[in-house]
Amino acid sequence: VSITGLQLKRLYHAPRFWLHAIPAMRQAQQADGNISAETKTINAVHHTLSVWTDEASMRRYLTTGAHLKAMRVFASIATGKTLGFNAEIAPAWDEVHDLWKRHGQSV
Repeated sequence: VSITGLQLKRLYHAPRFWLHAIPAMRQAQQADGNISAETKTINAVHHTLSVWTDEASMRRYLTTGAHLKAMRVFASIATGKTLGFNAEIAPAWDEVHDLWKRHGQSV
């Protein structure tokens, strides 16, 4: 399971954020080893929740294509934290934001 939460540094960064976020999400949804990939904005934090068959598949996604391009511009437009863990069942959305706040690591 991978949880990310990103907050824009300034509202005017929104177009650039979405220019990268949408293709990166499409890439995740189509990636080998992806079980599910979803987004939701909670308390002005743009979250992703993705579930993978294995860590290697997730890492291949992280280091290629649209996601890699998004990561290259991330620091200039947003702040955030990520959290990854093994689980038999993905957390429900009502747990995601709290898990992210308590256990996420700044990126």
